[in-house]
Amino acid sequence: MEIPNQSQYSAADDAFARGEFAALGFMEAPIGLVITENRVIRACNRSFAAMFGYTVEELRDQSFAMLYLSEQEFAQIRDKGVKELREKNRYWDERIMARKDGAQFWCRVRGRTFTPDSPLMRAVWSFADISDQRPVQPLTPRERQVIMLLGEGDTSKEIARKLDISHRTVELHRASLLRKYNAANVAQLLMALGGLPSTP
Repeated sequence: MEIPNQSQYSAADDAFARGEFAALGFMEAPIGLVITENRVIRACNRSFAAMFGYTVEELRDQSFAMLYLSEQEFAQIRDKGVKELREKNRYWDERIMARKDGAQFWCRVRGRTFTPDSPLMRAVWSFADISDQRPVQPLTPRERQVIMLLGEGDTSKEIARKLDISHRTVELHRASLLRKYNAANVAQLLMALGGLPSTP
């Protein structure tokens, strides 16, 4: 976590003097916070920027794509959670993201939308680095997709349909995941991953 410098303390004193607590709370929150418009970062706090190895200024008005392992994964996750945001105005999952230096890490993501009819148009998100509890295992992009869908409770047949691959291919990925995490079954696999992911 970034240690506040003297100018940040001074800015905090100024914010208290003016009663501008919301802006101070947003910028200095101990969890990553970001406001997006059509998946473009419009504002983020210091914790969010530091988590990914950037400055706030480097991230402002940039596509969220730069924080994913690939353009393909950025595109594939686009509609994930839209239904929950539209119906309940809340969403969460856990996913692997990429830092500026290319290092991968697990992140817990929670979100709310300001525009329920078009949930990704304007939204606010929190990001927590959970890599201390869940180190990244080397996974292929397809394994990451399969593991996320297993965590949502999908069967192999449902995963095959969603990913437009064969049931047998899903089974091969599932077997590979069980080996990598030394799990005897999907329940143990998800336990090893801390219950990844779920929606409330």
